[in-house]
Amino acid sequence: MSKGINLKELSEKLNLSQTTVSRALNGYPEVNADTRKRVSEMAAKLGYAPNSQARRLATGQAMAISHVIPKSVHEMMNPIFLEFIAGAGETYSEHGYDMILSVVDDHREDDAYRHIASRKKADGVIVHGPSTNEYRHKLLQELGLPFVIHGRVPGAESETSWIDMNNKQAFERATSLLLDLGHTRIALLNGLEHMDFAHRRRQGFQDALEVRGVSPDPDLMRSADMTEPYGCNSAMEMLNSNNPPTAFLVSSMISAIGVARAVSQCGLKVGTDVSIVTHDDALSFLPNSGEVPIFTCTRSSVRYAGQKAAEMLLDLISNPASGPTSLHLEAELITGQSTGSLQR
Repeated sequence: MSKGINLKELSEKLNLSQTTVSRALNGYPEVNADTRKRVSEMAAKLGYAPNSQARRLATGQAMAISHVIPKSVHEMMNPIFLEFIAGAGETYSEHGYDMILSVVDDHREDDAYRHIASRKKADGVIVHGPSTNEYRHKLLQELGLPFVIHGRVPGAESETSWIDMNNKQAFERATSLLLDLGHTRIALLNGLEHMDFAHRRRQGFQDALEVRGVSPDPDLMRSADMTEPYGCNSAMEMLNSNNPPTAFLVSSMISAIGVARAVSQCGLKVGTDVSIVTHDDALSFLPNSGEVPIFTCTRSSVRYAGQKAAEMLLDLISNPASGPTSLHLEAELITGQSTGSLQR
């Protein structure tokens, strides 16, 4: 296969104008399907890779996707966020798009979106961490800037494009599993509950308890950034109380590691004295693997979510009249060593 062929040479091989070839490669509808196919096949055969600057000139697009991150947002330093970005970046790279990460002061986030739209710095944006009182989708709709939400906006699911895990059902299933094992003192270590995903997880937890006639205990529920010290400190406090939990449902593998540390420091054994179920985002650097995984978990790959969110956004950019789309991912329930099998 030859390498380094440019647009002019590809056009000559096809006996087509450079404009036609460029538009065919970029999916313009005025180029008929047969021509697009012929151009695509020849480009692949000759190893042609379009120059980003040329694509920008040919399409009038920025060929970039933006992610705006407020400075205070815990996700910026969160490996879960970075895993999502890695997945999205793979998709952008495959389609010739650049990724722009903009870290801004909290009160300048709206200005950042206005700047992107007015200067045409990006063709679309991914919105991260929707809250229970989310508003950014309205601003982006006003600006005419294509977007996909990682998560959901309550009440706006039909008018926005989004990808989300079924957080409520995942935590209902996890709680039911612990109840089936005989636990009634179940602690919930959740993420920040002004975030929509964490709000839905608490709903699933409480609904599962109530269906089985178990009253949720506020003393066994915490909400904070999902760090290892948060998991350890919260578990230590609860385990040293007069009426400790016998099981923990945790929103992050990172926090679950902290819970396991606290259990050990209390002279107890995970899976025998205390059960742990966690949500596992399938982080590449923190695998919960093996023939029998360490943690029983609900599992949904956040890298995959990043890949799919990017695909959805690029499709929306290519077909702006297609309307909102959504993808609801279901988490797997994986049994590991952290729950044991003894009835309490």
